[in-house]
Amino acid sequence: MNDAQIMQEFKDAGAILTGHFILSSGLHSASYVQCARALIDAARGERLCKELAAKVKQWEKESGQKIDVIVAPAMGGVVVGYEMGRQLAIPSMFCERVDGAFTLRRGFGLEQGQRVLIVEDVVTTGKSSMETVNCIKENGGVAVAVTSLIDRRAQNDVTLTLPLISLLKLDIPTYKPDALPADLQKIPAVKPGSRFLKAS
Repeated sequence: MNDAQIMQEFKDAGAILTGHFILSSGLHSASYVQCARALIDAARGERLCKELAAKVKQWEKESGQKIDVIVAPAMGGVVVGYEMGRQLAIPSMFCERVDGAFTLRRGFGLEQGQRVLIVEDVVTTGKSSMETVNCIKENGGVAVAVTSLIDRRAQNDVTLTLPLISLLKLDIPTYKPDALPADLQKIPAVKPGSRFLKAS
């Protein structure tokens, strides 16, 4: 699939939302990519992740790296991580927030030195990816790369220090809370992300 075809998949799923959104990073935007909507259709999810898995395999070949396992940050990366694990034929698990920090629960664990691919749905600043890196290190793994359906970093204050393999790059403007354009100031903000969900 080319970029136009990939974008059409998200449009057909109603996954490109407009309004006033507070992203997980704390930045504001007039557009939000709700990947979960694209993944409602398992066949669409398979198509998208098959394309992304091909890019990951190419990266492995070019970099000489071999990925052993996937760790996806909850919630956004869970479904993508599962399907990417299936496509790449490697184990997939997820980390979730406990008292504000990512941890492995539910019997998940890493072997010492396992090479880990972090799987996200959308990367905006790389903050959750780097928090996942810390979780992986604490559990004996080695994070080697990040992959995501959407890369919307653009000119954001990117904290990501690992290679990012993405299916589609989108240059969607984002704004700090104290620098909102006039049109966004008139629209009530909603927070669709999962960063502040609490684990039970």
